[in-house]
Amino acid sequence: MNPISPLEQALHAARALVLADLVAGEVAEPDVVSLVEESVAQRRWWVEQWPEGAEFVAGLVAQDVQDALLERYGRWPLCPVCGSGDPHALDVEPELGPDPHWVCGKAGVKVAAVGSLGAATGGAP
Repeated sequence: MNPISPLEQALHAARALVLADLVAGEVAEPDVVSLVEESVAQRRWWVEQWPEGAEFVAGLVAQDVQDALLERYGRWPLCPVCGSGDPHALDVEPELGPDPHWVCGKAGVKVAAVGSLGAATGGAP
C-alpha cells in the first residue's frame, strides 16, 4: 500500500475542514459538496506547481467555496457575531497563509478556525 503524499494529505484535510463548516451551517447539500470537490481538484494542480503552498490549501478551498456559493446562493457563512445590521459573510484570513480563520471584518474579531464553525455558531461540532 502506498503512503498518502503530503500533497494529498493537505487536500484531504482541506476538504474535511470546509465540509465540517458546511455541515455546521446546514448547507452541505450535494450540489454544494460538488463545489468543494471542484475546488479541491483545481487546488490539486495549484499545489502540485507550488508544493510549499500545501499549508495554504484549506484557506484557499474555503475561499473558493465561499465565492462559488455567493454566485449561486448568497453569502456564506453568515456572521454569528453581529446581531444587528445587514447580514454579512465572514472572511477567511489570512488570504494566503497557514492556519486560516473565519473573521468578522466589521467587528474585527476571529470567529473560528476554518473547520471549527460549528463550535462558534452552536451548530454541529
